[in-house]
Amino acid sequence: MPRNALIAGADFVVWDGLVPASRHAGVFRGRMQHSLKRGHTIDGLGDSVDLLKLAGEEPLRTGSIDAVDRSSWFTIFLNSTAAAVVACCGGRRPTTIE
Repeated sequence: MPRNALIAGADFVVWDGLVPASRHAGVFRGRMQHSLKRGHTIDGLGDSVDLLKLAGEEPLRTGSIDAVDRSSWFTIFLNSTAAAVVACCGGRRPTTIE
C-alpha cells in the first residue's frame, strides 16, 4: 500500500538525522501496546518492531508517506543512505464519528 500511495502522488518526507534501530524498536513497541489497549491496529507495526530489533544499532533514517486523499499514512524506516526500506507500518487513518 505505501508504494501504491507514492505512485498515486502521495506526499512524503525523509527526515535528517540517524537514529539506532533499537531506539525506534522501543518507541514503536510502546506505540503498539498503547494502540492495542485502545482497540486500534496499525498494519505492519508488530513486524516493524521485530525488524527494528533485529537491526540492532544500525543507524536508520525515518520518513513518512501521506496519501493524496489523506486517508492513509505510513511510517518508513530506511537504511542510513535512504536507499533501502528496513521496515514500514501504517494504514488507513481512523475515522472519527461526531
